[in-house]
Parts: sequence; structure tokens; C-alpha cells
Amino acid sequence: MLSNKQLKGIEELQNECEAAESIQMKLNWDMLHTRKEHEISDFFHYEDGKLVGFVGLYGFGNKVEICGMVHPRYRRKGIFTDLLNKVFEVIEVRNYSQILLNAPSTSESAKGFLQTIHCSYSFSEYQMKCEETEFVLQDDVNLRLASPDDLEIEVLLDVKCFGSTAEEALEHNMRIKEENQEQFYIIETNAKSVGKLRIPLTNGEAWIYGFAVLPEYQGKGIGRKALTNAILNEHQKGYPVFLEVEVKNDHALRLYESCGFKAYHSQDYYKMV
Repeated sequence: MLSNKQLKGIEELQNECEAAESIQMKLNWDMLHTRKEHEISDFFHYEDGKLVGFVGLYGFGNKVEICGMVHPRYRRKGIFTDLLNKVFEVIEVRNYSQILLNAPSTSESAKGFLQTIHCSYSFSEYQMKCEETEFVLQDDVNLRLASPDDLEIEVLLDVKCFGSTAEEALEHNMRIKEENQEQFYIIETNAKSVGKLRIPLTNGEAWIYGFAVLPEYQGKGIGRKALTNAILNEHQKGYPVFLEVEVKNDHALRLYESCGFKAYHSQDYYKMV
């Protein structure tokens, strides 16, 4: 569990790094706020009592993402390399099959560093915000809060839609429900559970993750209606709505754009080799 001092230091460092390069970093704040006690996933470097370097580990089933930063005035001193070495020591004893480094697409300092280590570009992801405000509730598709009885369909959706194994999907779903205070929803049509999504609230923003509809129910407008209802629900609560999508996922990108989402930042992912 991270202390308030640590969280404040990360936030201040993030603001300084983003302002220096006009970028936006992806630090998964919902996960930072819910770290388990004694969990070793965050690494800090202080100079004269000030946090000037940070790297965080974010596990998603069999995959782990790494994101970090160093204060602009303290770069080129080996701080990030030292932090990354500590990260790799921890990763080495964990059972991750994929290791990804995350960096804002427009960060020249990140690109320069990534050229010095053994990694290769994997994919890019858009961060999108819903700009549409006029939505009509779709009565034939229902969003209900998930219950423990829904674990089977949630695991099945991860297997069919995200390519996870049943074991990976089960571990992932149990972990995120234990760690995160999120809204987990089941998508229903004709009283049948056909999809899911989850919505964490971070700094006054609603983010849609894990959006999936069973393949046999895709192409019927169910996903669009479910997304519309989710956006409407969050807007009524006063929250702006965001999501992320892989740049090359044309089908999902068209769906999100048709629901009023517009890309405003992008993140690049590099696979360790």
C-alpha cells in the first residue's frame, strides 16, 4: 500500500514531466491507489528528500506493463536505468509471459532511452474522450452490476474476446475485483448475459475497460447500445468518459468514434526482447 506522501510525490513528478514535454503519461492511478500491503511493484529515487524518479509495475494476467519517469533536471544520470534494473529483478521471479514498456508517443526523451535497451515496438494505443453529450437510453440492452455468480461468463468473455486462457482469465478477474473499487457491469439482452465492461473512477473521470461482447452476439448493435447506456449513466453522474483502444483495431475504433469518442493522446508499447 502506497502512503499519501508517496502518491503525492508521484503526482507532482508526473505533472512536472508532462509539462516539460507537453505529454500525458499512463500511470494507472486506479492501481496505484489500490496496491496491496507489502506488494513490491513501485520503485522510487529521491534526491534531497524530493522524488525525482519513479517506475511502476502493472500486472494484467500474464502480461506486465512498465511505466516510469525521471524529473527533467535529473536525467542522464542513470537514475531510470537503476530503477529499471530493480524492476527486472522483481519481474524475474514472477510468471509473466509478456513484458511491455509504455511511453507517450510524443515523448522524445522516452524514445531516446528505449533505443538504448533491448526492446522492439509492439503497438500503439489511443486514449479517447467522449465528446457527445446527447444520448438516448437503449431499453433493449441492459447494464446491471455484476455479482459473484457472473464470474463464469466474465471468464468466458476474456477467453473468447481477449485470447486469455481460462486460468489467466480467472486469476485476472479475481485479482481486479479484490484490488479495485470499480463498477463491474454485465451486458444483457433478452434477459441473457452477453457481455461485460468495468468502469473505475479516477480523479473525477470515468474510464471504460474490459469492454467485450460474445462473438456470436457481435454485429447486432448490442455493443454500441451498451456503450451508449454506460456513457449516459456516467454523464448523468457528472463524470466525463474515457477509454483506450489499440490504434490498429479498426472495428473497435469505428465503434467508439460512432459513439462520440475522439482521440486526444496516444501511448506506444515496446516489447522486451
